Amino acid sequence: MSATDPLPTPHDYRMHGAFAARFVGLALVLVAVVMFVGTAVVALAGLSGDLLVVLLVLGVVGVFVLGWWLRARASILHVDADGYTVHLVRGAGVKQARWKDVEDAATATPHGIACVVLRLRDGRTTSIPVQALAVDRDQFVRELQRRLRDGQGLRPLGGS
Repeated sequence: MSATDPLPTPHDYRMHGAFAARFVGLALVLVAVVMFVGTAVVALAGLSGDLLVVLLVLGVVGVFVLGWWLRARASILHVDADGYTVHLVRGAGVKQARWKDVEDAATATPHGIACVVLRLRDGRTTSIPVQALAVDRDQFVRELQRRLRDGQGLRPLGGS
């Protein structure tokens, strides 16, 4: 895609596979804890062991559905012609804003995490961890700069 090609709008930036794997790992730990508690309840209450099989099957299916959703459907950043919305990022700051409200964009590394920081005109910020996105870092920064420029109605100098 060249610098003059239009960017797809609206567009969702999906979660990187390594981050999805972290969520799936946490879900597996949760299933293990639920199975431990379920085993204790079944043993103490004298219930049928078949309940544990049902609980395990539901947990495993839930983990697979979560993994599929995180890789295929969940987005970290949704952008359109008017602005952006950040999802699934704790501590992102402002989760939604219009491009016209963004003063500038810069890179930063808070707590050692590479982020693109969008500074709004009112002084608030949005931090987007680039490692969480399933896109090349440099490509993402270029696309974000173009979206910001286009959203603010700015056009490059020169040419027609």
